[in-house]
Amino acid sequence: MKARDIMVEGANIVTVQPDDSIFTAIRLMLKKGISGLPVVEEGPMQTRRLVGIVTEGDFLRRRETQTLRRRSHWLEFLVGPGKLAEEYAHASGRRIRDIMTSPAITVTEDASLDDVVQLMEQRKIKRVPVVRYDSLVGIVTRANILRALVRKAGKQLPLPGGDAAIRDCLLDELKKQPWGSVGLIEADVKDGIVTLSGTIMDERERSAIVIAAQNVPGVRAIEDHMAFVEPVSGMVI
Repeated sequence: MKARDIMVEGANIVTVQPDDSIFTAIRLMLKKGISGLPVVEEGPMQTRRLVGIVTEGDFLRRRETQTLRRRSHWLEFLVGPGKLAEEYAHASGRRIRDIMTSPAITVTEDASLDDVVQLMEQRKIKRVPVVRYDSLVGIVTRANILRALVRKAGKQLPLPGGDAAIRDCLLDELKKQPWGSVGLIEADVKDGIVTLSGTIMDERERSAIVIAAQNVPGVRAIEDHMAFVEPVSGMVI
């Protein structure tokens, strides 16, 4: 799955411009129920150059709400006047250009969904603008990823081949996992009901194996008869 498959695009992207008031951005966020906005230069929709992004986090430290960052004098000395001036401008600026993050972290339309998710995790961000050269063509948010998950889950069809195919699919999935003790686990399937038996060496494996079985299309129910062997004493629980 690519960014282009799930992104919001065209006129559906809510944006602001660098010279807009910060209160324009705040009102848009509240009205649309979103927590961040791409910042684009003025111009035709097809050539809107992305210049930054503004999010709720940019409004946490503001002089209006008396939430300015406070440091001891010796920490201010270590931080330096340049950084302090930058923070003052960010907390007091009235135009989007004064507070936006620039350049924005972006991906292209061909970026894989895995790449997008990694970016979100690594940079701790909730949205990633999608660009073609420098022009904004879309945006991927966490909500878009949730919608893609729901669509994907809804398309699962029962496996052709019945019970034998269910068993093979489950065992293949367990073989791929570094924690999967496939040689110690038995899976019998009858009429879509999976009966799990055998031994596990870590109780946390139980939930993972059951979940792996639940995710196989066509599984109707799971019966767990796996025994936990305590590694130190060898006791079967």
